[in-house]
This record gives sequence, C-alpha cells and structure tokens, in this order.
Amino acid sequence: MRKLVNENDLDVDAIAGTGPGGRITRDDVLDAIDAGSAAKQAPAASDGAPAPAASSASKSAPTPTPRAGERDTAVPNTRIRKATAEHMRRSVDTSAHVYASIEVDFEAVDRVRRAQKEDFKADEGFSLTYLPFVARAVVDAIREYPEVNASFGADELIIHNYVNLGIAVDLDFKGLLVPVIADADGMRLRAIARSVSDLAARTRSKKLSPDELSGGTFTITNPGPFGTTMTMPIINQPQVAILSTDGVKRRPVVVEASDGSEAIGIHPLGNLTLTWDHRAFDGAYAAAFLKRTKDLLETMDWDQELS
Repeated sequence: MRKLVNENDLDVDAIAGTGPGGRITRDDVLDAIDAGSAAKQAPAASDGAPAPAASSASKSAPTPTPRAGERDTAVPNTRIRKATAEHMRRSVDTSAHVYASIEVDFEAVDRVRRAQKEDFKADEGFSLTYLPFVARAVVDAIREYPEVNASFGADELIIHNYVNLGIAVDLDFKGLLVPVIADADGMRLRAIARSVSDLAARTRSKKLSPDELSGGTFTITNPGPFGTTMTMPIINQPQVAILSTDGVKRRPVVVEASDGSEAIGIHPLGNLTLTWDHRAFDGAYAAAFLKRTKDLLETMDWDQELS
C-alpha cells in the first residue's frame, strides 16, 4: 500500500480512511488513485476551469470520524464496552433474531411477596423481587420446551439437558456482565433467589471467578426495575434464546370468579419478551414456551415454593 502511495504521488493526509479508527485501507488508496485519474481526464468547462470529476470516491465518501470539541466530553471506549460491542455485533450477524412478548398477571406472585417480604428479608438479608419467580418459572417451562435451552454447534443444535441460567447484571451503567447460576433446574425458589442476590453482589464488587461467567445455556435480562414496557434483547451467543423481564405495574384487569361471573380488579401486570434464533425453532414453539412460563407464574403454589 505504501508503494502505491509513493508511485502515484498521493497526499496521505488528503485520503479519508474507512478502516477501524479511521485507518487508511488499500481500497481507500485505490479510490484516491481512481479519483485523481478521473480528474486528469475530465474535459475543461466552458469557462476554462476543469470540470468536477464524478469519481467513485466522491459518491461513496465515508462519514468523517467525529472529534471532541470544546463543548464535548470525550469518554474512552473501555475494554468491557469494546467486548460487549463485538459480542453483540457478532450475535446480530450470526442469529436470525425474532421477538415475541406476552403479558403476565403477577397477582399470585405479588400476594406471596407482600405476605412474606418482611420475614424473607429478615431471614435472607435481601428483598424478594420478581426476578427469582420468573427464573423459577422459566426453569420449569424449559423442561417442556427444551429447545430454547440450546446452543449451536457445527451444523447442529445442541440441546442441553441441564439449565445453567445466565442473569445479566448492570455495572452501575458502566457495562454489563452475565454471571451464571449453574444447574438452576435443580433449585427451588429460595435457592434461586439466594444465587441471584449473591451473583449480582459479587459481580458488582468484581469478586467473580472466570468459571462463573461461562457455560450459560439460557439468559434472563431484567430492565424491569426501571419501568420498561418491552425490551428486545440480543441473544447471548452461542445460546438460542434470551428472556427480558419488563416493568410490573398495577392496572385494571378483568377477573373471573369461581361462579363464572366477571369483575374489574387491580392487578400487577408486566411483559415477558423472548428473543430467539429462528434457525433453532419457529414462532409457535417460542409462543408456547412463553405461554407456559406465564401460566406457571400465574398458577404455581408460591407459598409452598418459599417454604
């Protein structure tokens, strides 16, 4: 490339680089050579001035790289931001992302949380949130729909007969890590809640081992505490699905009594959104998995689960 620059007497500073970080690529040099050739061959305009060349470089000029000015703040691109960007970009390029969402009535969950929240916090030292309930329901639903708990190998779908549940943890808006609850399919609600709380605390204090950040088979991300309505997350490769738990808010809902009559009640409602890889399964399978997760959240005996 340097030989091309010297042979064609090019001004490197005048070449707009399209490579990473504005680096000049071989194609950029070739475009500059073509642009110079076109300018030399262009006929003169009627006033004697050279006519502007319609070169390929002018048609596809790259967007200039932004530079921080006096009124800007330059924030260095950290290692975790670079790694996240690379991982997410690769996921989008790899998987056929599709999304489905379902509304869940959390009344059965909330009834237990309200009744036991004080005793639970006194016993465990942390609050009982919606997330462990969702995780417990997901683990049970996976037993009936195991293909959501899978990874892609070389031209094959590898269905895992265990659930290593990844839980996305925010690092005070400075990045995101996904620690893994190993063998979550063998845990009841209280054990899952302990694992979620422990992993989140150790993730933020940077006390995780490398093994605790690998081996996940299904991931849950939880933007719900910020009041989101519907989040469509990117799949955590090489997994084939990820579930988002969005905000839970009290809203009017039609309630059916045991005698079949209906009334209006105020219940906590929230959405679960599943992103899945269409290469692995189709929409009906994804919808059935979501429906089963919803049914479990609305009908499980959560009092017994906490005992």
